[in-house]
Amino acid sequence: MINERELLAELNIQYPSRTDFSPNEVIEVAKTLGMKSSPVYKYITSQPRVKRGVYSLSAQILPFNQEEKAPMTTVASVMNDEVFVPSKEDTYVVWGHFKDVEKIIQSKIFYPTYITGLSGNGKTMMVEQACARSNREYVRVQITPETDEDDLIGGFRLVNGETVFNKGPVIKAMEQGAVLLIDEIDRGSNKIMCLQGVLEGKPVLIKKTGEVVSPSNGFNVIATANTKGKGSDDGRFIAATIIDEAFLERFTITLEQPYPKQATERKIVMKHMEKFDCVDKDFAELLTIWSETIRKTFEDDGVDEIISTRRLCHIVQSFSIFGDRQKSIELCVNRFDEDTKEAFVDLYSKVDVQPDAIENNKDSASLDDILEAAING
Repeated sequence: MINERELLAELNIQYPSRTDFSPNEVIEVAKTLGMKSSPVYKYITSQPRVKRGVYSLSAQILPFNQEEKAPMTTVASVMNDEVFVPSKEDTYVVWGHFKDVEKIIQSKIFYPTYITGLSGNGKTMMVEQACARSNREYVRVQITPETDEDDLIGGFRLVNGETVFNKGPVIKAMEQGAVLLIDEIDRGSNKIMCLQGVLEGKPVLIKKTGEVVSPSNGFNVIATANTKGKGSDDGRFIAATIIDEAFLERFTITLEQPYPKQATERKIVMKHMEKFDCVDKDFAELLTIWSETIRKTFEDDGVDEIISTRRLCHIVQSFSIFGDRQKSIELCVNRFDEDTKEAFVDLYSKVDVQPDAIENNKDSASLDDILEAAING
């Protein structure tokens, strides 16, 4: 037997900032502590091998360092609540591909689905609410450029002085037969290629433990993204990466999510007004006319920015606090550059004065006519 904590502490002293060691280096340190060579050799060679004759103790040393720096309180536990049935959202309005996603989830068939669309149009909420209404467990994984195999599949953690393998959200979803929601999948690096086998619906080997995990009945993968995995040519989603073609090919279908039609978006806005106790039917109508006019202009390359459904909900929340339509608009478009912000605020002020000039002509007139009607009244 060896005293792991004592050994790690001495390694830190003799080799500061080091995490990779040869067996001989660790044994020499252990000898100074009166430990026998045989169990120490067995311990170091059981760790992940970096290269021939060199093994990594980072899974032990890094948590050990953090533990030593932290104040002595209670022992933190490893959380295992990633898998759950999401709550139903009262403000959610069924529209778009919701029924298709719901059917896929209810079928419990492994059917990898890729959902793409502009930001703030309800892609993630659609999957979450489909799971909620189907009483299905799901796991949401947020992808960033730093996401790697350790985050997804799992890695070694130090718990109560013992090194244990903590399974990641992907493995937990597989074992539970849950829906795995991979959010913003086009923000990841090539490190997410560890999911390629997962997307085949076959057993997955956990390389760090040698365990083979088979997906339980009902397991499925649904990914959301702002692009189709080809990057963003217009620079709107600069963090979006080009996803490997072989990786994309493993998704059975791709659903393209647009922004909702005006009637649907009006329902969404009204639901949020009810939630925040600030119902104003006229304001809801004006907001949806305003946002749709901007989107049509965006599609015609007339403006470089767009008002999303999420942004309208933010405006409603601001309106519930300040009770001022114009101020709520201004606060929520301040994130845009000065010219765009002024154009959006000015357009709303014209729409608020004469909404009929926009509403009555938007289907038959050109975009220039619509904007002229808004600006000139």
